[in-house]
Amino acid sequence: MGHLRIAGSALVGAVLLAACGGEPDGRDVSGFDRAYQDTLMEALLDARPGDVIEIPAGEFLIERGLSLANVDGVTIRGAGMEQTILSFAEQRQGAEGLLVSGSDDFTIENLAIEDTIGDALKITDGTNIIIRGVRIEWTNGPSTDNGAYALYPVQSTNVLIEDSVAIGASDAGIYVGQSDNIIVRNNRAEFNVAGIEIENSRNADVYGNVAANNTGGILVFDMPHLPRPGFGTRVFDNDVYENNTANFAHAGTAVASVPAGTGMLVNAGDGIEVFDNRFRDNRTAHVIISSFFSSGWDGVQLSEDYDPYPEAIFIGANSFEGGGGNPDGLELQALRIAKFGPTGRFPPVVWDGFADANKMVDGVLPEAMRICVDAVEVLNADLPNDAADARLEGDAHRCRLPRLTPVALEL
Repeated sequence: MGHLRIAGSALVGAVLLAACGGEPDGRDVSGFDRAYQDTLMEALLDARPGDVIEIPAGEFLIERGLSLANVDGVTIRGAGMEQTILSFAEQRQGAEGLLVSGSDDFTIENLAIEDTIGDALKITDGTNIIIRGVRIEWTNGPSTDNGAYALYPVQSTNVLIEDSVAIGASDAGIYVGQSDNIIVRNNRAEFNVAGIEIENSRNADVYGNVAANNTGGILVFDMPHLPRPGFGTRVFDNDVYENNTANFAHAGTAVASVPAGTGMLVNAGDGIEVFDNRFRDNRTAHVIISSFFSSGWDGVQLSEDYDPYPEAIFIGANSFEGGGGNPDGLELQALRIAKFGPTGRFPPVVWDGFADANKMVDGVLPEAMRICVDAVEVLNADLPNDAADARLEGDAHRCRLPRLTPVALEL
């Protein structure tokens, strides 16, 4: 079988178009207001602490990237995500749609950003960040040419993303990275490569969301070569279904190896709870738990302080329906057939089987580091041995971990 990985490959070009039924043309912006962008740019350049920038209802064409830097207490407010539309379909300048940097107590709400050439809304180095009622969309459908990230706060503290929509990102629709104290709730992420992603972050609650029709619904990653590890992500009360869109990420990116049909993917993350979610019809597996070593990220040299193993993971009280019967990639298909027969399915949880032997005591990890799964079967894919002893071992994961503390934001 060769070196099996919990990874697919990016399916782009003609394969993607065939899978998606062809690529739509995107929104017609010929009648959009082309003059308002100067008013908005001037308001952002002149912003003072505490300003509220009101954007009226309307459809506005923005040709250059917008920015706000080092101004605290600013609110950008539209009339609604279907009433105030900022289209970047003819963007000629700028790497993002809107870049907010070094600005604390920032709120953006009730508007839409469409068709940026790069990331849509990037917020960096801020404290007390609120994204509410914002829709980000690439209106031509899934495409490698779309921007990488839709909602993209990074290196920030106290982050709230709620009641928002992300569609069509070629990396992640809702992404929070290298941040602390995060709530992502009551959002919808569809037709992205990764619907919702928490990466190298501490203390995150992800709940009440719909993640559907992405390549992977919800991801929790700990990547190497970043200044800090993550810990303490709770994923609960989400609807995660039909995340079967062919992977359209750029080759070489971290999410390019996410198999189509992944409900949730934990890669090298620690301190994660997944409970009270509803998983349905994710064709590869509902929950995949993997180490760095089966990620498909070749050629990366790991630093001594990087932990490549997933540890302290609790999966409990979720519902699982369908799924697992048509995994992405020939090697995963071969594993399914070998273990469960031509019509069989992967169980709800698939683990790559990598564990840190240096931390084991009498052949098992200390209880606080274990992968604990309540009630359902677990497939140990035994990837350290190229799946030679892949096996079901649900009973081995019947354990309990101390529960994580809910995230409380005072915004």
